[in-house]
Amino acid sequence: MGYGDEARDTYGGGAHDRSYGVDRYGPDQYYGADRPGADPYGADAYGADPYDDVPERRPHVRRRRRRGPVLAVVAVVLAGGGYWAATAGPLDGGADGGGPADPEARRTAERFLDGWSAGRMKAAARLTDSPAEAERILASFTEGLEIGKPKLTAGRDRADGDGGAQVTYTAKMPVRGLGTWTYDATLPLVREDGGAWRVRWELGVVHPKLTETEKFRLVREESAELDAVDRDGGAVSAADHPSLAGVLGLGGGRPQGAVQVVDRHTGDVRSTEARFGPRRGAGDGTLRTTVDAELQGAAEAAVERHVGGRNAGLVALDMDSGEVLAAANSPATGFNRAFQGTYAPGSTWKILTTAALLNKGAVSPETTVDCPKYLTVGKQFHNVETSEIPGATFREDFIHSCNTAFVALRGSLGDEEMTDVARQYFGIGEEWSTGVPSFDGEVPVPGDETEKAASLFGQGRLRANPLVMASVTATAATGTFRQPVIVAGQEPSASASALPEGVVEQLRALMRDTVTEGSAQVLAGLPGDVGAKTGTAEVTATGPNNGWLVAYRDGVAVACVVEDAESGSGDAGPVVREVLEAVG
Repeated sequence: MGYGDEARDTYGGGAHDRSYGVDRYGPDQYYGADRPGADPYGADAYGADPYDDVPERRPHVRRRRRRGPVLAVVAVVLAGGGYWAATAGPLDGGADGGGPADPEARRTAERFLDGWSAGRMKAAARLTDSPAEAERILASFTEGLEIGKPKLTAGRDRADGDGGAQVTYTAKMPVRGLGTWTYDATLPLVREDGGAWRVRWELGVVHPKLTETEKFRLVREESAELDAVDRDGGAVSAADHPSLAGVLGLGGGRPQGAVQVVDRHTGDVRSTEARFGPRRGAGDGTLRTTVDAELQGAAEAAVERHVGGRNAGLVALDMDSGEVLAAANSPATGFNRAFQGTYAPGSTWKILTTAALLNKGAVSPETTVDCPKYLTVGKQFHNVETSEIPGATFREDFIHSCNTAFVALRGSLGDEEMTDVARQYFGIGEEWSTGVPSFDGEVPVPGDETEKAASLFGQGRLRANPLVMASVTATAATGTFRQPVIVAGQEPSASASALPEGVVEQLRALMRDTVTEGSAQVLAGLPGDVGAKTGTAEVTATGPNNGWLVAYRDGVAVACVVEDAESGSGDAGPVVREVLEAVG
C-alpha cells in the first residue's frame, strides 16, 4: 500500500549598448527564473531542462594544452561614475562602525537587489542617485558577461559615520553555459533631502573590483582532450563511460571559460576573478577522479536499461568519504542532471524533515501522528488515491510516506528550522567544491504556512538533485556530512556538525523498515545493511511526475531521479536496485 511517497498534493503543480558586440539575452532565460505556469508549491519547476542536448550546458574542464580556437571574448566596458572603495567583507561595526542601519535604508537595498535580480534594471536604477548611469551599467554588466538571472541576497547592514548606511550582499551570477560566479559586495546608501533613501551609485556597487581603470572580460574556450583515471589509476574515457563526458567533460571540445579583470586602456589581464571547469588532480595533466569504473559501468547500464530514454540522473557515493563512485545521466551526453539538476526532492526529503523532528524531540517513531485523507493549510493536501492510516505511528507515516502526517507536524518546527538543520547537519546552503560545476541544494525559508507545509514533504521551493540527495542519505545513515567530491585532491569547502547518535539510529531503522515493510520493497532481499526512501515529486497538476529513490547498502549511498515517472519505487527503483546489486 503506497501513501505519501507516491502522493501528490492537490494544487499542482533596457536599451542595449551596441558597442559590446555580444549576443543579447532577456533577463529571464530559465537560469533560476520561474517558468510560466509552474506552481511554486508543485514539484520541479526546473526539472526538465530546456537545453537537454545543448553542449554549452555541460560541465567543463580546464585545458591541458591549447586545442581549438577561442570561441568568444566578451569585454564589459563600463565607463563613468566613481568607485566605492569599501571591501566586500561583512559589516561588523567595530570601533569606527555604527549600529544597525535605518530599516528603510535596508529595505531600499533589498528592493534594489530584487529589481536587479529580476532583470528590472530601470526599476532598480530608480532607487539610486544616478538612474540613467545605473541602468546602463547594470544592463551592460549583466548582459555583457552573459549572466542569466542573478541571485542577490542582502547581508549585514550598518549606519556609517556620515549619516548614510551600508548593506552587504552576496551575488550568485549564473554565467550562461559555464557555471555560477559567486562574490560579495557592498551597497552604500544616502538619504535625500526629502528623507528617502537611495543607493549611492558608484562602480563598486556592481563589484568591488570594477573601477575606472579596470573592467571584466568573459573568455570562452574549448576544452582539450583530457586524460582521466579512476580511483585505482585505471584509464577512464567518454568512449567507455558516456556519462562522464557530461559529468567530467571527458572527450574535449566542450566550452570552458573565465571572468578576467583587465586594464581598461591596455587590455592587459590583471587577474582571473572566476574560472569555470574542474580542477585537475595532478600536475601531469591527468584528471584523477574518485570514480569506481566497475560501478560507473553498472550505473550507466542500469539507467540505459530501465529509464527508456527519459531524462534521468544518478549518483553513488562512498558514505565514509563523500567520494563519488558513479554518476550517470540520461541522455548520457546531455545535461548533467546528476550534479546540476534543480528538482523538488519529493518525499525523499522526509529523511531530513525526520532528522529535524527527531533531533528536536518533537516525535519518536512510536508517537501517534494520524494520517488523514486530507489536510488543508491554505490549500488541500492529500495522499495517493486519498489513502489514510487512522491512528498511525510516526514510523508508519515514514515508511508509507504519509504527506498529511508530515503536514500536521508543521507546528513542531520553526519557520527557519528546516533551513538551519539543512545547513548545520547536512551541509546544504554551503558551496561544495566537488571538482566540477554542481548545484548544491537550496532550502529557502518558507514564505507562508502553505509553503512551509509543502516543504516538509519535499515540495514548495526546495531544490536538490541526485548529488544532494545521495549526500543527504549518506549523512543520515552515518551521522556525518562529508562533502561530495569527484575530482581527487579537492579541498572541502563545506562542513557540518554531526547528527546525534540516537537520531542516526532511528533514521537507519526507519529507512530499513521502508525496505522491508514500506514503499521501497523494490529493494527487499538485497543482502547486507539496506535502507531507503522513495519519493514522487509533482511537476504540474495534471502532468507526469518525477520519480525518486534514495538508498544505501554496505557503505554506498545512491540517489536516482527519473522524469515523466509514475512513482519513485516503480521508475527509479529498478535502476537503484541494479546499482546496489553491483556494490561489492
